[in-house]
Amino acid sequence: MSMTPDKKNKPKKSVPNAVASRVLLRPRMTEKAHFAISLGKYVFHVASTATKQSVKQSVESVYGVSVVAVNMVRTPRKRRVFGRSVGWKSAMKKAIVTLKKGDSIELFKGV
Repeated sequence: MSMTPDKKNKPKKSVPNAVASRVLLRPRMTEKAHFAISLGKYVFHVASTATKQSVKQSVESVYGVSVVAVNMVRTPRKRRVFGRSVGWKSAMKKAIVTLKKGDSIELFKGV
């Protein structure tokens, strides 16, 4: 009889902080994102190469919380006109992270 490990009981991979800092760029603090905190959702700017799994592992290792779901949004670059000159607003990728009920992240330490 061979013992196979259950998928639910397999150990979680920990992500070094150096890798997590390359995935999670910064929290996104807008009025809409601030309202989502009351629903247990946190919004982060993430690297353009980040995946849902890498964001989940990074948030769990950096903040020590349990992540239930990760939703990703990629916004394309946009053209902006400043008088006669034309510029571009950078493209970005953001992750909306839903935490387990009862968990929270302190984003405003010392404010």
